[in-house]
Amino acid sequence: MSYTGGYLTEITCNHPTLGNFNFAPLAAEDFTIDPGGDRTDDEAGAVTGNGKPIWKTNRVRWSFEGPLAADFSTGLEMKNLPLLAGSAEDSTWTFTHISGVIWRGKGRPVGDIQIATGTAQITVKISGGGVLEAL
Repeated sequence: MSYTGGYLTEITCNHPTLGNFNFAPLAAEDFTIDPGGDRTDDEAGAVTGNGKPIWKTNRVRWSFEGPLAADFSTGLEMKNLPLLAGSAEDSTWTFTHISGVIWRGKGRPVGDIQIATGTAQITVKISGGGVLEAL
């Protein structure tokens, strides 16, 4: 059995009223993925007096976080990421990995949207409810 690491080749976004968008992830860069779902807290002191564990489980959002290329001439990222982040409607996002795996989820950009002019890139976090679906 082998394992294939690598970069994302494409990120797409389909918003019900703003339209469809393609974002360019940077090659040879890492994205972090949290598939979402249930998590058990790592709290060492969560035990009873006789040492039995107290498990606290919570649901968390899925997320993808990493660098995108920022095209200043078209303004695609600078104009549309804030619109997508501020919309009351979630978008359907797909994330394509070099291995051919595609993940899909409904969500939006979260956190700061800051574009670096020297490197023409933006680190973005996309997050949503439920669990990421592998297609």
